[in-house]
Amino acid sequence: MARLAEAPVIMAGEAWADYGLIDSGDGRKLERYGPHRFIRPDTQALWRPRLERWTSDGEFVPGSDEDGGGRWHYARPVPQEGWPLAWGDVRFTASCTPFRHLGFFPDMAPVWEWIGEQYRRLRPGRGPLASSTQGPAGISAVPGQAGDDAFSSLNLFGYTGVGTLALSAYGPVTHVDASKKSVAQARENAVLSGMADRPVRWIVDDAAKFTAREVRRGKRYDGIILDPPKFGRGPEGEVWRLEEHLPGLVADCRRLLDADSRFLFLTVYAVRMSALALAGLMEEIFRDLPGLIEYGDLAVREEGGDGRLLPTAIFARWSNPD
Repeated sequence: MARLAEAPVIMAGEAWADYGLIDSGDGRKLERYGPHRFIRPDTQALWRPRLERWTSDGEFVPGSDEDGGGRWHYARPVPQEGWPLAWGDVRFTASCTPFRHLGFFPDMAPVWEWIGEQYRRLRPGRGPLASSTQGPAGISAVPGQAGDDAFSSLNLFGYTGVGTLALSAYGPVTHVDASKKSVAQARENAVLSGMADRPVRWIVDDAAKFTAREVRRGKRYDGIILDPPKFGRGPEGEVWRLEEHLPGLVADCRRLLDADSRFLFLTVYAVRMSALALAGLMEEIFRDLPGLIEYGDLAVREEGGDGRLLPTAIFARWSNPD
């Protein structure tokens, strides 16, 4: 029976060459994305900024609707077609989107590192892929060939594919997103990374419908990463409401895993919900599997020796012991 951890966990992302949280406070944050700096709103930055003055290339000013709206205001020219960034061996295009983010979520970096750790732990007959080289972020760069020692992963709500390309270092990945534009960007990022030959299935579909079909097909995966929005629509107008539809989706994800699987990682952004509630849901659904259920906060640490932690999302994760 999966055991629920008693204490919450903080998964903190640190700065790397192409990204850093420079400062935060007064409901905003200042970040660097390669050669550009941007200011974005963040209601969890309740403290005062450390720097007296912020300079940036652009700032996203939110609208009056707390659930969305707003626009970018630029102080300097910013390439509207985007610019290249990298995380380890994964290269991707960042750009200022109408949704205030920049085409990827830097706070997911410790999640990708944790997933790599799960796959690198040996078990009989299912070790890491051979002939790997370590990238600076700890993800192995390997040929895209699947074999007996490869792990199969499912990335639901996969967005622009940075996590998918990181997972592809360990074996075949099924990438699912309802946005045709996001999946197209993910495929472009694969080409940019030199990973177009990796064994990735790029699927434009409603995540819940796709997962239900995989259950009916009798499919299984070694790991699943699940990053659902608060509200969304599928390619055929399907409506997704987190509180209403998440339990059923997690239950179907459980049916795609077994006692030999390695993990399920669930992240949730921008909702009035506790990480402990996510863990309680997973404890109920995963009770027939071995392993550990943990929960807590994702965060990004400000640059500098004593940088503060800015929380970004809540998570719950199931992992299987060796």
